[in-house]
Amino acid sequence: MKKKNWLIVVILAIVTFGLGLLTNSIMERRAESAHLSRADNNIQPFEARNEIWGEAYPREYQSWAKTADTTFRSKYMSSNNDDLLEERPEMVILWAGYAFSKDYTAPRGHMHAVEDVRHTLRTGAPSDTSKSPQPGTCWTCKSPDVPRLMNEMGVANFYKTNWADLGSGVVNPIGCADCHDPKTMNLTITRPALVEAFHRSGKDISKATHQEMRSLVCAQCHVEYYFKGDEKYLTFPWDDGKKVEEIEAYYDNAKFTDFTHKLSRTPILKAQHPDYEIFQLGIHAQRGVSCADCHMPYKSEGGIKYTDHHVTSPLANINNTCQVCHRESEAVLAGNVYERQDYVYGLRNKLEKQLAMVHFYAKFLWDNGVKEPDMKPVLDLIRKSQWRWDFITASHGAAFHAPIEAQRVLADGLYYAMQAETKMNSLNDKMKITARFTMPDISSKAKAQAVIGLDMQKENTAKERFMQNVVPQWLQKAKEKGALYSAKS
Repeated sequence: MKKKNWLIVVILAIVTFGLGLLTNSIMERRAESAHLSRADNNIQPFEARNEIWGEAYPREYQSWAKTADTTFRSKYMSSNNDDLLEERPEMVILWAGYAFSKDYTAPRGHMHAVEDVRHTLRTGAPSDTSKSPQPGTCWTCKSPDVPRLMNEMGVANFYKTNWADLGSGVVNPIGCADCHDPKTMNLTITRPALVEAFHRSGKDISKATHQEMRSLVCAQCHVEYYFKGDEKYLTFPWDDGKKVEEIEAYYDNAKFTDFTHKLSRTPILKAQHPDYEIFQLGIHAQRGVSCADCHMPYKSEGGIKYTDHHVTSPLANINNTCQVCHRESEAVLAGNVYERQDYVYGLRNKLEKQLAMVHFYAKFLWDNGVKEPDMKPVLDLIRKSQWRWDFITASHGAAFHAPIEAQRVLADGLYYAMQAETKMNSLNDKMKITARFTMPDISSKAKAQAVIGLDMQKENTAKERFMQNVVPQWLQKAKEKGALYSAKS
């Protein structure tokens, strides 16, 4: 009888504890809901000033402001704008004839989005400092000012306007209005390209669940895209699917090429940052984990549960990211990440070197009289190889998000690059070329840029003049429109 009584006591204790946890969770969720859906926040539609949102939601704003911090560094990644061309000068060769060969740095946090796109050599610094070789489409993912400008100008007009002509209108860095409805605080899609891509595939993005939206708001920007036609209309090439081969087929059918390689004359596809596409092929996405679960974990403060808007690597906060689900130590979990990255990046580096070589080898054959019909199969292989290299390289988290897929894609890329070399060896023998192919010295960024004919002193001088003369004019105009948005230097 006593044992039975003790059993009842234990069961009641367990039930009471469970009810307590449930009640606490309900109270937290109610507090969070009341915290977010405040009708008195006075935030107007298309309000781009993050500090105005911060008046109503100080916790989220203060955590978002930490994206200005550039001190985080892991084994392979950094939140600072490290010069990746200096670290891996083969990339200068792979992008010969394209603006990425001038300037390619590690991405910084959202707070730096606008200043970084102004400063990069890829947006150009023409001699008259009034125009850019890039369209307004380049601003699309850099600022919450963009939805406002699209609403004012029309989406198509925004895209086709010259990038420099929008400089005084895009001043606030990526923030609140990019992802949230100002009244309900519900997650919302503010960039039309994602909605249009869903529509073309027969899907209604408005029916997405809240958990799906915690990734889809990221997919507005962290995706592969291209500027379609003369209108430079931002388009996601997902009509045939989201895998590397399916997107490649889309581009091939559209006869699309980003640039013709300066050395090998290959019609090259330049990947952007297909983070969402690759993430979906990994185990975390397959188990229902969202981008925000790992990059924006929940926090509790003063009875309020809220999302940490310091968007950064989960490795910077393993206790609140990985260990929410995994019980291993921080050292073990970080080691798991690095092990996967070791395999992927080791294969990537081999492919990088092989691609640099085949581009030079192709130029050697052109210079020695090989004709286009014989070179076309070689160029087709180089295009396929570099597309696969770039698809993984441009995706910031591929090595962990989907390491099996990343290795598969890179292995295919290495196979195509080696096939290209084999075919070129056969052409070399067939043509009985007496000259001997040798690789030039590309051991540094400066040497690689000199080999492909870049005058970096001229490029940097022009950009410095642009930053000193044009950008201050943009900021002055922005300040004069302060009722609409604030200027950030």
